[in-house]
Amino acid sequence: MTLRKKIILFSSVFMLLVIAISHTAIYFLFYRTASNGEIDQLQIQADALVEAIGENNSLSEEAMGELLKGYLPANGIIRIINETENDVLPVQARSQRYTDLGVNYTTSETSRIVQDDSESHFAIIEKPIIWQNGDIVTVHIANELVYLDETIGSLTYVLFFSSAVLLIPTIIASVVLSRFLLTPIQKLKDTMRRNIHNKNWQKIDIESRFKDENWEKSDVKKRNKDEIYEMEITFNEMIDSLKENFEKQEAFVSNASHELKTPIQIIKSYAQLIERQGKKRPELLDESVGAIDSEADRMQKLVEQLLLLAKHKNENKKQEINIREVVEQVIQTFQKAYPDREIQFDAEAGNYKTSGNIDQIKQIPYILIENALKYSEEAVLIKMRIETEKIQIQFQDDGEGIAPEEQEKIFDRFYRVDRARNRETGGTGLGLAIAKEIIEIHGGEITVESEVGQGSAFTWTLLK
Repeated sequence: MTLRKKIILFSSVFMLLVIAISHTAIYFLFYRTASNGEIDQLQIQADALVEAIGENNSLSEEAMGELLKGYLPANGIIRIINETENDVLPVQARSQRYTDLGVNYTTSETSRIVQDDSESHFAIIEKPIIWQNGDIVTVHIANELVYLDETIGSLTYVLFFSSAVLLIPTIIASVVLSRFLLTPIQKLKDTMRRNIHNKNWQKIDIESRFKDENWEKSDVKKRNKDEIYEMEITFNEMIDSLKENFEKQEAFVSNASHELKTPIQIIKSYAQLIERQGKKRPELLDESVGAIDSEADRMQKLVEQLLLLAKHKNENKKQEINIREVVEQVIQTFQKAYPDREIQFDAEAGNYKTSGNIDQIKQIPYILIENALKYSEEAVLIKMRIETEKIQIQFQDDGEGIAPEEQEKIFDRFYRVDRARNRETGGTGLGLAIAKEIIEIHGGEITVESEVGQGSAFTWTLLK
């Protein structure tokens, strides 16, 4: 069952139940009120009759019969019965069928509403009195509730008619409501389906255009910003995010395949060269083996960095870290690997504790120090400062520097300022991208200040 049918069915059934309960309550309330009124009115007649009988207790049977006629209800019957439920006087009735009503001898006053075989309602009053001979007899007076039955019948038709009058608009309203609610959802579903099949990253047209007959140009009228509007906004934002990530992924795969293709081609070329001329020219062996080994190392480093990028997205275990100790450990590692290069370290006193993933955090100074050593010949200066709730670490070198138009691109994956120089130094264009991603995962930021010919300064800011 579709959601539209569920909304219509639920609204209709719910409204039908409300109508049924309310109309049933109205019916029985009206019936009880009207029947109590009829009984009260008949009670007055019965009291008057009993009083008249008491005042004229010495009348003859014929005269007493005439007296009863005077108090006979318009659509009823009067009977006086003794203990054996036999009539003391002739029955006075407007219709012969009223004599079929059951009578009860009673010594206490009773009142009730009964229904005969023809489903007509009668109000009945029974009162005990002392008869002429001293016996206790029961005066039975009943009246057919003709007007009550007619009114109840009319009320039943009115309630059924009003039920239909209320139910039909409810169904219409539920249809309109379901269309109002489901049209944007249907539009969302169709857009998602087109995106799946066509992969064109289509978004929902949130703004509806209308054209006033007095205007020559169309105007844009925004809908109320309800939950559906917010859902459409969120969907469009999701499409933008998916499109951006998909394009980045495509570019990443394309660049990665290109970067892997080059060393593979070089290795293959040297292998073919050895196969063709290696036996005739042994001097080519050293050159070829060296080139193959170099390119294999570059491929290994590239693959490791690609895996590192994927790993960062899944690891987020944080612990307390003394960032100064981490930087000092990395500096010591590089000083052992590059004993002829100078790395200066300047850190002001203070608390350098923060929280993060220690394995990821270590990658940042490794990458930034390695870049500084790779693209400069002089000493590398590392400064650490504390500013309120932040820690700043700056990595300075005196290399060739980076042009202003290049500075925003150096953190993109596989981007390299000078491809020829990077080829010589073995760069992959992934180091700064990895560093930036790790820093952003930990809520920090990285900036660069550089001038061509004056060197570069990378500033890493992180929260304490």
